[in-house]
Amino acid sequence: MDWIFPAWRRMLQGRRPALSVEITRECPLTCPGCYAYSSDHIADSVGLRQLSDFKGDELVRRFFALVDEHRPLHVSIVGGEPLVRYRELSEILPRLSALGIHTQVVTSAVRPIPREWTDLPNFELSVSIDGLQPEHDVRRAPATYDRILKHISDLQVTVHCTVTRQQVRREGYLEEFVDQWSAHDAVRKILVSLYTPQIGEDSRERLTANDRTRVVADLLGLRRRFPKLAMPEAMVNVYAAPPESPEECIFARTTTCVSADLDSRVTPCQFGGAPDCSQCGCAASAGLAAIGRHQLPGGLRVSTVMGTSLRVGDIVRGARSRLDNRQAPLSP
Repeated sequence: MDWIFPAWRRMLQGRRPALSVEITRECPLTCPGCYAYSSDHIADSVGLRQLSDFKGDELVRRFFALVDEHRPLHVSIVGGEPLVRYRELSEILPRLSALGIHTQVVTSAVRPIPREWTDLPNFELSVSIDGLQPEHDVRRAPATYDRILKHISDLQVTVHCTVTRQQVRREGYLEEFVDQWSAHDAVRKILVSLYTPQIGEDSRERLTANDRTRVVADLLGLRRRFPKLAMPEAMVNVYAAPPESPEECIFARTTTCVSADLDSRVTPCQFGGAPDCSQCGCAASAGLAAIGRHQLPGGLRVSTVMGTSLRVGDIVRGARSRLDNRQAPLSP
């Protein structure tokens, strides 16, 4: 919770405290339902593959120009597959750590991961594992269980699972998954998201209302038995009643999401397109919503204070922009 006051200061200054960067448009996986590769992820008929991206020194330079612009407290590096740019990340991550910026890399663990990354202060490696081996290996090849187990054997990682409808068909499936990964020495904690569809989407991954109710009940029970399932009760309960719109989502309002050209914004949140907020299953959104719903002394909710800070920040940013425009030199 020690991040809250610095985050409030950022919001009052008109800055969002978190930055999420799609570091590359490349990925060797073809996962069903991947939001990053939907046809309107960035804008109408513009997906991640339609953008340019960068490599080498140019990527590093442009990345830190983005960091200097936004001055975030937390950076999430996603993709595509970030390990496609592992050489560049081996320069980027130590510099972020030296700046005191909390950093998360979200990966499929499809290739070896430099051991020195996980020794960095303020760093988290999140490995996406979608279900037990038979289902995961079909969905996420070539990032199979065998590769993941080999590549994380001497690391400390967070396991992140996105629950799809295929995973809730069998009683006890989620328990078996949490039990299996809790027993692994390389796993520091486990997070579970629910598949978030786009508005009007009708796919095999989309959970029904009954599916969501069942998963919430399962998680509430499992979290008491498996300490590595790092999901407080208040966070799990958000899945039953998620924020109704991006305007009510603390994650969407406090995180700037930038795509692989390091210019295009992904809105209204990291999912892009038109996510169905009524069926949101984002763990980041749920975690921040749980904090936002916490009542301070006097009955005031944290979300009320944060919302006021964001509105003040919007005014400050607008005033700063108008001042910059007045001070800009006139064109000859």
